[in-house]
Amino acid sequence: MRLALPTALETKELKTSRPSALRATYAGDRLYTDRAARATLRRRLQRWYDRSARDLPWRRTRDPYAVLVSEVMLQQTQVSRVLPAYASFLARFPTLSVLSRAALGDVLRAWSGLGYNRRARDLHRIARLHPRSLPETRDGLDALPGVGAYTAGAVSCFSRGESVAFADTNIRRVLGRALLGRIATEREAVALDERLVPRRRADRWHHALMDLGATVCLARTPRCDLCPIAEGCRSRGRVVRAAPRRQAAFATSDRRVRGRIVALLREGDGQTLRDLTARIGDTRVPKLARTLADEGLLEIKRGRARLPGAESTVNAL
Repeated sequence: MRLALPTALETKELKTSRPSALRATYAGDRLYTDRAARATLRRRLQRWYDRSARDLPWRRTRDPYAVLVSEVMLQQTQVSRVLPAYASFLARFPTLSVLSRAALGDVLRAWSGLGYNRRARDLHRIARLHPRSLPETRDGLDALPGVGAYTAGAVSCFSRGESVAFADTNIRRVLGRALLGRIATEREAVALDERLVPRRRADRWHHALMDLGATVCLARTPRCDLCPIAEGCRSRGRVVRAAPRRQAAFATSDRRVRGRIVALLREGDGQTLRDLTARIGDTRVPKLARTLADEGLLEIKRGRARLPGAESTVNAL
Protein backbone atom coordinates (compact mmCIF):
# COMPACT_ATOMS: atom_id res chain seq x y z
CA MET A 1 0.00 0.00 0.00
CA ARG A 2 1.40 3.36 -1.07
CA LEU A 3 -0.11 6.73 -0.32
CA ALA A 4 0.16 9.86 -2.40
CA LEU A 5 2.06 12.75 -0.94
CA PRO A 6 1.26 16.46 -1.36
CA THR A 7 2.03 17.92 -4.75
CA ALA A 8 4.83 20.40 -5.36
CA LEU A 9 2.28 23.21 -5.27
CA GLU A 10 0.92 22.06 -1.94
CA THR A 11 4.37 21.75 -0.42
CA LYS A 12 6.01 24.87 -1.82
CA GLU A 13 6.42 26.20 1.72
CA LEU A 14 8.47 23.18 2.77
CA LYS A 15 12.14 24.13 2.99
CA THR A 16 14.71 21.54 3.98
CA SER A 17 18.45 21.22 3.71
CA ARG A 18 18.12 18.47 1.13
CA PRO A 19 15.65 17.71 -1.71
CA SER A 20 12.46 16.61 -0.01
CA ALA A 21 11.13 13.15 -0.64
CA LEU A 22 7.73 14.79 -0.72
CA ARG A 23 8.62 16.13 -4.16
CA ALA A 24 10.57 13.12 -5.38
CA THR A 25 9.55 10.88 -8.28
CA TYR A 26 9.72 7.17 -7.55
CA ALA A 27 10.61 5.24 -10.70
CA GLY A 28 8.15 2.44 -11.30
CA ASP A 29 6.25 3.20 -8.10
CA ARG A 30 2.72 4.53 -8.43
CA LEU A 31 1.76 6.74 -5.51
CA TYR A 32 -1.84 6.18 -4.57
CA THR A 33 -4.15 9.16 -4.55
CA ASP A 34 -7.46 7.45 -3.87
CA ARG A 35 -9.34 7.70 -0.62
CA ALA A 36 -9.37 3.94 -0.21
CA ALA A 37 -5.62 3.81 0.39
CA ARG A 38 -5.80 6.45 3.09
CA ALA A 39 -8.78 4.71 4.65
CA THR A 40 -6.87 1.41 4.72
CA LEU A 41 -3.93 2.92 6.56
CA ARG A 42 -6.22 4.60 9.08
CA ARG A 43 -8.19 1.40 9.61
CA ARG A 44 -5.11 -0.72 10.23
CA LEU A 45 -3.68 1.82 12.64
CA GLN A 46 -6.95 2.29 14.52
CA ARG A 47 -7.51 -1.45 14.91
CA TRP A 48 -4.04 -1.76 16.37
CA TYR A 49 -4.73 1.18 18.69
CA ASP A 50 -7.96 -0.41 19.91
CA ARG A 51 -5.88 -3.34 21.15
CA SER A 52 -2.70 -1.59 22.21
CA ALA A 53 -3.53 1.95 23.38
CA ARG A 54 -1.64 3.25 26.37
CA ASP A 55 -3.92 4.17 29.26
CA LEU A 56 -2.80 7.72 30.03
CA PRO A 57 -4.80 10.02 32.35
CA TRP A 58 -4.72 13.06 30.05
CA ARG A 59 -6.54 11.02 27.42
CA ARG A 60 -9.53 10.68 29.72
CA THR A 61 -10.32 14.38 29.82
CA ARG A 62 -11.55 17.06 27.43
CA ASP A 63 -10.61 19.89 29.77
CA PRO A 64 -8.39 22.21 27.68
CA TYR A 65 -6.46 23.27 30.77
CA ALA A 66 -5.65 19.70 31.83
CA VAL A 67 -4.68 18.81 28.27
CA LEU A 68 -2.42 21.88 28.12
CA VAL A 69 -0.73 20.91 31.39
CA SER A 70 0.00 17.43 30.03
CA GLU A 71 1.34 18.73 26.71
CA VAL A 72 3.62 21.26 28.41
CA MET A 73 4.92 18.62 30.82
CA LEU A 74 5.55 16.17 27.99
CA GLN A 75 7.82 18.62 26.21
CA GLN A 76 11.28 17.03 26.52
CA THR A 77 10.18 14.86 29.46
CA GLN A 78 9.45 11.14 29.43
CA VAL A 79 5.92 9.87 30.05
CA SER A 80 7.05 7.85 33.08
CA ARG A 81 8.20 11.05 34.82
CA VAL A 82 5.15 13.04 33.78
CA LEU A 83 2.57 10.57 35.10
CA PRO A 84 3.02 11.27 38.85
CA ALA A 85 3.76 14.96 38.30
CA TYR A 86 0.61 15.47 36.23
CA ALA A 87 -1.63 14.04 38.93
CA SER A 88 -0.02 15.99 41.76
CA PHE A 89 0.07 19.27 39.81
CA LEU A 90 -3.63 19.11 38.96
CA ALA A 91 -4.47 18.14 42.53
CA ARG A 92 -2.68 21.30 43.68
CA PHE A 93 -3.84 23.56 40.81
CA PRO A 94 -7.04 22.00 39.41
CA THR A 95 -8.13 25.02 37.36
CA LEU A 96 -6.70 28.04 35.59
CA SER A 97 -8.27 30.21 38.27
CA VAL A 98 -6.52 28.40 41.10
CA LEU A 99 -3.21 28.48 39.22
CA SER A 100 -3.59 32.20 38.51
CA ARG A 101 -3.90 32.99 42.23
CA ALA A 102 -0.86 30.95 43.22
CA ALA A 103 2.60 32.38 43.81
CA LEU A 104 5.07 31.45 41.09
CA GLY A 105 7.36 30.08 43.78
CA ASP A 106 4.69 27.55 44.76
CA VAL A 107 4.21 26.58 41.12
CA LEU A 108 7.95 26.05 40.73
CA ARG A 109 7.97 23.86 43.85
CA ALA A 110 5.15 21.75 42.40
CA TRP A 111 7.17 21.43 39.19
CA SER A 112 10.03 19.73 41.03
CA GLY A 113 11.54 16.80 39.14
CA LEU A 114 10.42 17.82 35.67
CA GLY A 115 13.19 20.26 34.79
CA TYR A 116 12.98 23.10 32.27
CA ASN A 117 11.39 25.42 34.81
CA ARG A 118 10.47 27.99 32.17
CA ARG A 119 7.57 25.69 31.34
CA ALA A 120 6.10 26.15 34.81
CA ARG A 121 6.59 29.90 34.56
CA ASP A 122 4.85 29.97 31.18
CA LEU A 123 1.89 27.94 32.47
CA HIS A 124 1.59 30.39 35.34
CA ARG A 125 1.68 33.34 32.96
CA ILE A 126 -1.01 31.74 30.80
CA ALA A 127 -3.23 31.34 33.85
CA ARG A 128 -2.68 34.98 34.80
CA LEU A 129 -3.59 36.07 31.27
CA HIS A 130 -6.63 33.75 30.98
CA PRO A 131 -7.85 32.83 34.48
CA ARG A 132 -11.31 31.76 33.29
CA SER A 133 -10.69 29.80 30.12
CA LEU A 134 -8.13 29.29 27.39
CA PRO A 135 -8.54 30.82 23.92
CA GLU A 136 -10.88 28.75 21.77
CA THR A 137 -8.94 29.00 18.52
CA ARG A 138 -5.70 27.38 17.48
CA ASP A 139 -4.23 30.77 16.63
CA GLY A 140 -5.22 32.06 20.04
CA LEU A 141 -3.52 29.12 21.73
CA ASP A 142 -0.43 29.54 19.55
CA ALA A 143 -0.03 33.10 20.83
CA LEU A 144 0.22 32.00 24.48
CA PRO A 145 3.58 32.09 26.30
CA GLY A 146 5.61 28.97 25.62
CA VAL A 147 3.00 27.48 23.28
CA GLY A 148 4.00 26.74 19.70
CA ALA A 149 2.26 25.31 16.67
CA TYR A 150 2.48 21.70 17.87
CA THR A 151 1.08 22.34 21.35
CA ALA A 152 -1.68 24.58 19.99
CA GLY A 153 -2.70 21.88 17.53
CA ALA A 154 -2.55 19.13 20.14
CA VAL A 155 -4.72 21.04 22.62
CA SER A 156 -7.25 21.91 19.89
CA CYS A 157 -7.43 18.29 18.80
CA PHE A 158 -7.37 16.51 22.15
CA SER A 159 -9.70 18.86 24.02
CA ARG A 160 -12.10 19.94 21.27
CA GLY A 161 -11.82 17.15 18.75
CA GLU A 162 -10.68 19.45 15.94
CA SER A 163 -9.27 17.78 12.85
CA VAL A 164 -5.95 19.61 12.65
CA ALA A 165 -2.52 18.48 11.55
CA PHE A 166 0.50 18.52 13.87
CA ALA A 167 3.52 16.36 14.52
CA ASP A 168 5.65 15.46 17.51
CA THR A 169 8.77 13.32 17.43
CA ASN A 170 6.85 10.05 17.28
CA ILE A 171 4.55 11.23 14.48
CA ARG A 172 7.55 12.48 12.50
CA ARG A 173 9.21 9.11 12.85
CA VAL A 174 6.16 6.97 11.97
CA LEU A 175 4.89 8.97 8.99
CA GLY A 176 8.39 9.73 7.73
CA ARG A 177 9.58 6.14 7.80
CA ALA A 178 6.37 4.77 6.32
CA LEU A 179 6.01 7.27 3.49
CA LEU A 180 9.42 8.84 2.91
CA GLY A 181 11.81 6.11 3.92
CA ARG A 182 13.37 8.26 6.61
CA ILE A 183 12.36 10.38 9.59
CA ALA A 184 10.43 13.41 8.37
CA THR A 185 11.14 16.99 9.26
CA GLU A 186 8.40 18.69 11.24
CA ARG A 187 7.09 20.51 8.16
CA GLU A 188 7.10 17.34 6.10
CA ALA A 189 5.29 15.40 8.83
CA VAL A 190 2.62 18.10 9.17
CA ALA A 191 2.11 18.06 5.39
CA LEU A 192 1.70 14.28 5.49
CA ASP A 193 -0.64 14.49 8.45
CA GLU A 194 -2.80 17.02 6.63
CA ARG A 195 -3.39 14.40 3.95
CA LEU A 196 -4.20 11.62 6.38
CA VAL A 197 -5.90 13.07 9.48
CA PRO A 198 -9.58 12.02 9.54
CA ARG A 199 -12.33 14.57 9.94
CA ARG A 200 -13.74 12.65 12.89
CA ARG A 201 -11.89 11.18 15.85
CA ALA A 202 -8.70 12.97 14.92
CA ASP A 203 -7.63 12.62 18.55
CA ARG A 204 -7.54 8.83 18.29
CA TRP A 205 -5.60 9.08 15.02
CA HIS A 206 -2.88 11.16 16.61
CA HIS A 207 -2.80 9.10 19.80
CA ALA A 208 -2.40 5.98 17.67
CA LEU A 209 0.55 7.49 15.77
CA MET A 210 2.16 8.56 19.03
CA ASP A 211 1.72 5.14 20.62
CA LEU A 212 3.06 3.36 17.54
CA GLY A 213 6.16 5.55 17.63
CA ALA A 214 6.62 5.10 21.36
CA THR A 215 6.19 1.31 21.49
CA VAL A 216 6.80 -0.20 18.03
CA CYS A 217 8.43 2.22 15.59
CA LEU A 218 11.26 2.89 18.01
CA ALA A 219 14.06 5.30 17.25
CA ARG A 220 16.93 2.79 17.30
CA THR A 221 15.35 -0.66 17.06
CA PRO A 222 11.99 -0.53 15.23
CA ARG A 223 9.86 -3.63 15.79
CA CYS A 224 8.68 -4.00 12.21
CA ASP A 225 7.27 -7.49 12.84
CA LEU A 226 4.68 -5.95 15.18
CA CYS A 227 3.81 -2.90 13.09
CA PRO A 228 0.25 -2.73 11.74
CA ILE A 229 1.31 -0.55 8.79
CA ALA A 230 4.50 -2.41 7.92
CA GLU A 231 3.10 -3.49 4.56
CA GLY A 232 4.28 -0.89 2.07
CA CYS A 233 6.46 0.94 4.62
CA ARG A 234 9.48 2.40 2.88
CA SER A 235 11.71 1.71 5.89
CA ARG A 236 10.58 -1.81 6.69
CA GLY A 237 13.38 -4.08 7.80
CA ARG A 238 16.10 -1.48 7.65
CA VAL A 239 18.73 -1.32 10.35
CA VAL A 240 18.47 2.12 11.90
CA ARG A 241 21.72 3.55 13.14
CA ALA A 242 21.22 6.49 15.44
CA ALA A 243 23.32 9.52 14.65
CA PRO A 244 25.80 10.42 17.39
CA ARG A 245 24.46 13.05 19.73
CA ARG A 246 26.41 16.25 19.97
CA GLN A 247 24.72 17.56 23.07
CA ALA A 248 26.87 19.11 25.77
CA ALA A 249 27.36 16.91 28.82
CA PHE A 250 24.63 17.68 31.35
CA ALA A 251 27.03 17.38 34.28
CA THR A 252 28.95 20.46 33.14
CA SER A 253 26.11 22.39 31.50
CA ASP A 254 24.55 25.70 32.49
CA ARG A 255 21.22 23.88 32.60
CA ARG A 256 22.43 21.64 35.43
CA VAL A 257 23.60 24.63 37.48
CA ARG A 258 20.35 26.51 36.80
CA GLY A 259 18.37 23.48 37.90
CA ARG A 260 20.40 23.11 41.08
CA ILE A 261 19.86 26.79 41.96
CA VAL A 262 16.09 26.45 41.67
CA ALA A 263 16.11 23.09 43.46
CA LEU A 264 17.99 24.51 46.46
CA LEU A 265 15.72 27.54 46.62
CA ARG A 266 12.70 25.23 46.78
CA GLU A 267 13.94 24.09 50.18
CA GLY A 268 13.31 27.32 52.09
CA ASP A 269 12.85 31.06 52.16
CA GLY A 270 16.05 31.88 50.29
CA GLN A 271 19.84 31.75 50.33
CA THR A 272 22.68 34.12 49.66
CA LEU A 273 24.48 33.86 46.35
CA ARG A 274 27.64 33.06 48.27
CA ASP A 275 25.99 30.12 50.04
CA LEU A 276 24.49 28.86 46.76
CA THR A 277 27.89 29.02 45.10
CA ALA A 278 29.47 27.06 47.93
CA ARG A 279 26.75 24.40 48.00
CA ILE A 280 26.74 23.89 44.23
CA GLY A 281 30.49 24.27 43.89
CA ASP A 282 30.42 26.24 40.67
CA THR A 283 31.59 29.79 40.03
CA ARG A 284 28.86 30.31 37.44
CA VAL A 285 26.17 30.45 40.12
CA PRO A 286 26.00 34.28 40.59
CA LYS A 287 25.80 34.93 36.84
CA LEU A 288 23.23 32.21 36.19
CA ALA A 289 21.19 33.27 39.22
CA ARG A 290 20.93 36.78 37.77
CA THR A 291 19.87 35.30 34.43
CA LEU A 292 17.16 33.33 36.22
CA ALA A 293 16.06 36.54 37.91
CA ASP A 294 15.86 38.29 34.55
CA GLU A 295 13.63 35.45 33.33
CA GLY A 296 11.32 35.84 36.33
CA LEU A 297 12.23 32.47 37.84
CA LEU A 298 13.70 33.91 41.03
CA GLU A 299 14.35 37.27 42.66
CA ILE A 300 17.51 38.66 44.18
CA LYS A 301 17.60 41.33 46.88
CA ARG A 302 20.74 42.40 48.72
CA GLY A 303 22.65 39.37 47.51
CA ARG A 304 19.97 36.95 48.66
CA ALA A 305 18.02 34.81 46.19
CA ARG A 306 14.58 33.28 46.62
CA LEU A 307 11.74 31.95 44.51
CA PRO A 308 9.20 34.60 43.47
CA GLY A 309 6.35 35.33 45.85
CA ALA A 310 2.80 36.24 44.93
CA GLU A 311 3.33 40.02 44.97
CA SER A 312 6.49 39.97 42.88
CA THR A 313 4.85 37.62 40.36
CA VAL A 314 2.00 40.05 39.80
CA ASN A 315 4.45 42.89 39.26
CA ALA A 316 6.47 40.83 36.77
CA LEU A 317 3.45 40.44 34.56
